[in-house]
Amino acid sequence: MTTRRRILRSGGFLLASSFLMLVVATPTLFLARRFYSELIARWMGRTILRIWGINYATHYSEPLPDRQTIYISNHTSTLDVFLLISLGLPRARFFLSGSLRKFPPVLIVGYVTRMFWTVPQEFQEQRRQIFRRADRILRRTGDSVYLSPEGKCVTTGKIGSFNKGSFHLATSLKAPIVPMYVHIPAQVQGWRGYRAQPGTVQVYFLPAIDTSSWRLEDLEANRDRVRGLYLRVHDAIGADGRLPKDLGIEPLQSERVMRAAL
Repeated sequence: MTTRRRILRSGGFLLASSFLMLVVATPTLFLARRFYSELIARWMGRTILRIWGINYATHYSEPLPDRQTIYISNHTSTLDVFLLISLGLPRARFFLSGSLRKFPPVLIVGYVTRMFWTVPQEFQEQRRQIFRRADRILRRTGDSVYLSPEGKCVTTGKIGSFNKGSFHLATSLKAPIVPMYVHIPAQVQGWRGYRAQPGTVQVYFLPAIDTSSWRLEDLEANRDRVRGLYLRVHDAIGADGRLPKDLGIEPLQSERVMRAAL
């Protein structure tokens, strides 16, 4: 199948299935969010990947937490959106760029599944308001959430810089962070996923990071520690296709001092 035909089939399917989601949500008064997200949206994501001939394999370091969780991952391709909803992360909402609301299927799916719409980094006050609202909603509902700390699609083949939003949420909610590392082979990726080729994507669920003792004063340090983990994983996967043996984050400087004193 040509790329053009895949694009047309994907667009047609997204439009039809998003209206199907709307039809299902209306008589249920938009109250069954998990059903829309974990069943209908998951089916949508898997179907789009199938149209493009893309499979994925998941690798779990441990069972997922059975409580509110902050899921994060690297972001290298437009394929990530369909891959992530295909995973059916339990009770998870998503952060997504508000600019994508101009596409009717994304608008419908986003509002029915209650995504959080973000704005570019330069609108700092708006972003703070968005994250404060998300914090209130997540605290009230106990829902989990996914967001990319890179905040944008990074196509350099490297791990991008990390924003503080996901780590601020985790610190405030005292919710564990589950880092996911997505490896899309270059021959599958194409250009940002727009010209993806058939193949298999690997999704690694790394061990959950306990944030119960995290403080806002250490926000940037904790962000950098998690990014350091991603750098190690990225380098190891690139070198021999395997995860590094150490999947923990580096201790804070204060923790090092306390250990040295014991």
